Amino acid sequence: MTYDIIQVGTGGQGERWCREYLPPNVENGLLNVVAAVDTDDSALENAKDGLGLTDEQCYTDTETAFREQDADCCAIVVPPQFHEAIVDHALAHDLHILSEKPIADTLEAAVRIAKKVDRAGKRMGVTMSHRFDQDKTTLRQELQSGEHGPLDYLQLRFTCNCRSYGSWGAFRHDIEDTLLIEGGVHHLDILADLAGARCETIYAQTWLPEWGEYAGDAQALVNMTFENGTRAVYEGAKTNAVALNGWGNEYIRAECRDSTLILDERALEQYAYDPTAEPQLGNGVDDGAAESIPLATDGPWANTWLIEQFVEWLEGGDPMATNVHDNLQSMALIEAAIKSSTTGEPVAVQELLTETNQLVSLE
Repeated sequence: MTYDIIQVGTGGQGERWCREYLPPNVENGLLNVVAAVDTDDSALENAKDGLGLTDEQCYTDTETAFREQDADCCAIVVPPQFHEAIVDHALAHDLHILSEKPIADTLEAAVRIAKKVDRAGKRMGVTMSHRFDQDKTTLRQELQSGEHGPLDYLQLRFTCNCRSYGSWGAFRHDIEDTLLIEGGVHHLDILADLAGARCETIYAQTWLPEWGEYAGDAQALVNMTFENGTRAVYEGAKTNAVALNGWGNEYIRAECRDSTLILDERALEQYAYDPTAEPQLGNGVDDGAAESIPLATDGPWANTWLIEQFVEWLEGGDPMATNVHDNLQSMALIEAAIKSSTTGEPVAVQELLTETNQLVSLE
């Protein structure tokens, strides 16, 4: 079956949906884009050029588009503070929803959205594209293979030179806790996925150097412990002098019993444990000790793959891994990290999520 979809948001990341993510799913018959919405008329050119929409299929008002166009679902590709209002419109018009991350700009709003979707009997997925990118998927498959022994801990580095206003998209410079909400939402989610367990506690320090042109914190150091005993460290920075590992090119090191796995700039290498090399005291690793691991080739990847998973779910398949309820874990990580940085104390992630669930009522 081909599902009719309305895309809300065609500028910024929405342009990539118009030109990269949706076209393959249109070509293979999974989706038919019947309309696009953006408050900026010029951004609608992306929908016309990338998706072949006519002027009559392009709108500057979401409610009008939903009322005038018959559809099965919608894609939400706008800043997170506007997600809930669009979800409300979508549910009022009996639409399933696929949304860009995060679910909303706060955990409370995200829980409220999940409950609204539940009450309406609809399905909502969230596009955690980084987790389903080619290089991160390959690393996940290696860890799940068991070939490297049990996982001890993880490190993820994401550092950029985006200190000047507008260099990371103007709207992100105006968001409080922008690094965690717009970047860490992917990275902490990846670490939890690779750890293979829910996060138990999180301790975070976030701040803004005087040279960073942001409304809130754009740097972070985060420690995480997971329910299976795995640990992780996250270094995120948007105001550094140089981008060592920018967007999509993150450095991730997985320390396992039998191997050290290093993903760096989209290349994956394995360093096998060699008992004959002990003790190693102050000696660097021989470059020849690294074994390159080819990246998986059975794409598509990222949002194109997640759109396929969403349609398979609509067809009656299993819920996609990033369905709105499971993705509350990702939102809880961000809220817990922000709370930890504010209080200076570790935060119990699952307790925070449970408390928020109990707090939010639709009555």
